[in-house]
Amino acid sequence: MPHCIVEYSKVVEDKLPIKTLISSLHQSVFESGLFEESSIKTRALAYTDYQTGVSDTAFIHITLKILQGRNHQQKRALTRLVMDKLSVVVTSPISLSIEVMDIEKISYKWVML
Repeated sequence: MPHCIVEYSKVVEDKLPIKTLISSLHQSVFESGLFEESSIKTRALAYTDYQTGVSDTAFIHITLKILQGRNHQQKRALTRLVMDKLSVVVTSPISLSIEVMDIEKISYKWVML
């Protein structure tokens, strides 16, 4: 845990290798000190059809789904760290957003099959 989900407009691939984006995100989440690297799961989804505001500005939206229990300061620091790290590899003009969402422990199950 956590699940790091990158949603992005397909045109981003023209500016940035997605593997670089995934690797930078994965590393920054690990550097937060909140998670073991072996438990971080990072994946990306490309969108060809989208609208951002009143334009078609390229976007990257990152959702970090983490088990409940972290406080607001930890979540804020995680968001800030990820934003700072990705701002180095992401070139503009791109709309970059990040959100942290809690997963309730009672409803989350995981098993390696």
